[in-house]
Amino acid sequence: MATPVLTLLADAKAGHRLTEKEALSLFSVRDRQVWDIAAAADEIRKQRAGDAVTYVLNQNINVTNLCVNACGFCGYSKKPGDAGIYFHDKAEIQKKAAMAKTRNVSEICTVSGLHPDFTAQSYIDVYRWIHEAAPGVHLHASNPMEVAYAAKMSGMSTREVMIAMQGAGLGSMCGTAAEILVDSVRDTICREKIPTAEWVRIIKEAHELGIRTTATIMYGHCETDADRVRHLAILREIQDATHGFTEFVPLSFIHMNTPIYRAGLARAGATGREDLLMVAVARLFLDNFTNIQVSWVKEGIKMAQLGLIAGANDLGGTMFEESISKGAGAVNTDYLDPREMQRVAEDVGRPLRRRTTLYEFI
Repeated sequence: MATPVLTLLADAKAGHRLTEKEALSLFSVRDRQVWDIAAAADEIRKQRAGDAVTYVLNQNINVTNLCVNACGFCGYSKKPGDAGIYFHDKAEIQKKAAMAKTRNVSEICTVSGLHPDFTAQSYIDVYRWIHEAAPGVHLHASNPMEVAYAAKMSGMSTREVMIAMQGAGLGSMCGTAAEILVDSVRDTICREKIPTAEWVRIIKEAHELGIRTTATIMYGHCETDADRVRHLAILREIQDATHGFTEFVPLSFIHMNTPIYRAGLARAGATGREDLLMVAVARLFLDNFTNIQVSWVKEGIKMAQLGLIAGANDLGGTMFEESISKGAGAVNTDYLDPREMQRVAEDVGRPLRRRTTLYEFI
């Protein structure tokens, strides 16, 4: 006789849309049925996204690590007077962008600290500088927190800020600053960040403007399984309304150098079981998403490979320069050679395909 988990998985494969209660039951599985959940998610991945494992050739440019916020999960940001502060000027940003162009990247990604002197014009200038130095390269930049901050500092609406960013060359936006979209959790880990409702509003506004975004979750700290499910439900509701998300990216909490871990407010990151279930349950629950990415930066290449047989179809970017996870204590985050991506993909019997930010094959 089939167990409740196997029955639920059969229903999901037949087209049943999981409820939050059902997703919560899958997150709670702790035995070998984790493999059953992963296998069901992998079948749905094949139906929805095909066999190709995709990646984007990209480069990060982090403009500054000076930040007015003090998020408890961040080991990257600096305050005035701290050692190791940097703030790249136009010449340095354009040098990095020109270097990215010579590497034949199709995407430049930039997310930085909220510099105390930044206004909307600061972001617009940076995007123009990058656009000038690397014409034709897609600019994937900013997030709802940066948009809200720029709007506040400039007396503009968030819509006006994003329209101006588009005019300066913004191609798509990062769905970061989401962390966990439950305000009680946000009060613990990132009280100074925008609340859930504002994050949702700005993301929907971006989609209305034709700005596609990613969707993320940052898990493995102090949230519950129910918080994770609520977060996924909010993303699914937005996607139902706008179809503006390009991908879902689970980001496993890197704990080592973070204030909330050192203060005893967070645990030491997600376990391997949790990493696998986050990918698999997301694939089963997010029935309106085509693409699910595994983060080799957060999980390491071996766990990322296992994610590819648990519902994921994308390995993310090559990076070339990564500071956020490194600041929190992650290692080997700077660059992943596509040849290593190919080795990993082919080892699970799948072809590797290069893509654009918006998931067109190159």
